[in-house]
Amino acid sequence: MNVLHILSDQHQAACMGHAGHPQAITPHLDRLASQGVSFSSAYTQNPICTPSRVSMLSGQYCHNHGYYGLGGPRPERLPNYLGHFRRHGYRTAGIGKLHLPDQPHNWVVDDVDLLAECYESASNNKSGANSYRSPYFEYLEALGLREQEDSIRLPEFPGKQQHEARPSLLPYKHSVEGWCVQTARRFISDSGDQPWCVQVSLPRPHQCYTPDQEFWDRYPEDLDLPVGLHQDAAHRPPHFQKMVERYRNGHGLLKPDDFESWARRVWRGYLACVTQVDHAVGELMDFLETHGLTENTIVVYGSDHGAYSGTFGVPEKAPGICSEKVCRVPMVWRVPGISPSEHRCDLLAENIDFAPTFTTLCGLPPMETSDGCDLSALLRGENNPVREVAVTENVWSKSLRYKNWRYVHYQPETFGGKEAGELYDLEADPGETRNLYFEADYAPVLHQCRRLLLEWLIRTTRATTIWPATGSKEQPLAYATADDGKESNAHGAVLRARNRQLNYL
Repeated sequence: MNVLHILSDQHQAACMGHAGHPQAITPHLDRLASQGVSFSSAYTQNPICTPSRVSMLSGQYCHNHGYYGLGGPRPERLPNYLGHFRRHGYRTAGIGKLHLPDQPHNWVVDDVDLLAECYESASNNKSGANSYRSPYFEYLEALGLREQEDSIRLPEFPGKQQHEARPSLLPYKHSVEGWCVQTARRFISDSGDQPWCVQVSLPRPHQCYTPDQEFWDRYPEDLDLPVGLHQDAAHRPPHFQKMVERYRNGHGLLKPDDFESWARRVWRGYLACVTQVDHAVGELMDFLETHGLTENTIVVYGSDHGAYSGTFGVPEKAPGICSEKVCRVPMVWRVPGISPSEHRCDLLAENIDFAPTFTTLCGLPPMETSDGCDLSALLRGENNPVREVAVTENVWSKSLRYKNWRYVHYQPETFGGKEAGELYDLEADPGETRNLYFEADYAPVLHQCRRLLLEWLIRTTRATTIWPATGSKEQPLAYATADDGKESNAHGAVLRARNRQLNYL
C-alpha cells in the first residue's frame, strides 16, 4: 500500500464545503471526503509550523520532542515516519514547504530518496551551510519568472508586513502548488513497482494570500466578512485583546487600505488560496486514478494548524492556542478496501496519529517512539474513542478539548501574575463568545479539565532515566530504550504498572 500525505499550511478546518462552510469552494476535498472518512474533531499539537510538523512526522507530543519554535537544530536521534518507511523498503519523498529543523542540515535528509524543499533555508544536504538551492526557485529562474514569485511576500512592498491579498503574478501552472504537484507526480512515476510514501506539503493558504487569478475570481469582491470580525474581545486573555486592537487599528498595503476593505480583501485571498490548494489535491487524485494507483494508495489530507485570517478580529494565527480556529485542523482519509464512503467521524483525533496509523495500515512494525494512536478502527467506521482528550501545547499554555468543552491553561507568569484562562461550551457556544472560566457555576467543569490536563501530561511524558525496580525474588522487567533514547512505548510505564514495579515512583 502506498501513502500520499498531503498537507497544507494554515487551513482553518471549517473552511471546506463538506464541513458546511457557506463560502469556501473545495470540490476536490469534498470528493475526497465523499470517498472516505472526514474527522470533525482533529487537533494539532502546536499552533505554529515547525513544532506541529515535527510532531506529525515523529508522532510525538511537543513536550517529548522538545520543539516549540520555528526552525532550530535538527533532532539527531528522533525517528520520523518517512525514515521508518524507507527502512522497510519504501521509496520516500518530502516535497514542498516542509519547514523542519534544518541546522546544520534538514532533519529528514537521510530518510528520503527525494528532498524537494520549495523555499531556500539552511542547508538541506550535507555539503555545508547555506549550500541548498530551492529546486522551485531554480525552476522559476529557468523560466525567467523568479522575480514574480509572490507566495512568501509581495515583491512590490519589500521589507513590509505581508498580511495582504491580491491575485498572483504567476499562473497556477508555475505556482508553488503547481510545482509541488509536478514534482510529486514525477517521483511517483519513477518509483515503478516499488511502494512509496510521500509527503506533499503545499504552502498555501498561508500568507501572502496570492492565489491564481482564476481562484481569486471565484469569490465576489463584496463577499461577507469573516465571522466575528467585530466581535468584542473583552472575554479573551490580554495577548489576544492586544492582537485584536493592533489589527483593527491597522491598515492595508493596497488600496483601499481602511480596515474593513483590507479585512475583506484578505478573507477573499485566504479563501481563494484554500481553493487553489483544493485544485492541487484534485490534480494529485486525478493522477492516481489515471495511472491505476487509486486502489493501492492511502490518501490523507491535513494541515499543520488552522488560522484566523480575520475571524474574531485576529489577522493571522497568533495567539493560536486560544481558539478552535487554529487548534482544530482538517483531516480526511481515503483508505482503499477499509474506509467507508462519505463517513464523518466526530471522535477526537490528533496530528500525531498519522505515523502509527500509516504503519498499521501498511503492515509495518510500529514506531516505538510514537505517542500517537492508531486510527485504523475509526477508519473502518467503528465508533470506539481512541482518546479522552486532545491537547495543543505551547511551553506556558495548553489547550484541551474534552467532550463539548474547550479549556485553555495559561501560566500566571505569562500575564505578570494575573490569573487568566478560558473555558467554552462549544456545543452551546461554537463562536467562543462566553468565557466561563471565572463563573462559579462552572467551577466543577474547570476542575475536571485541569485534572485531565495534568493527568494527560504525566501519562504521555516519555522518560529517559526511569528504570524498573526489582526485588530479590522478582524477575527483571524486559526493558529497552527506543531510538530516541527514551523509554519505549511498548515497554514503558504502562508495562511497569502492570508488573507492579512503580513503587519507587
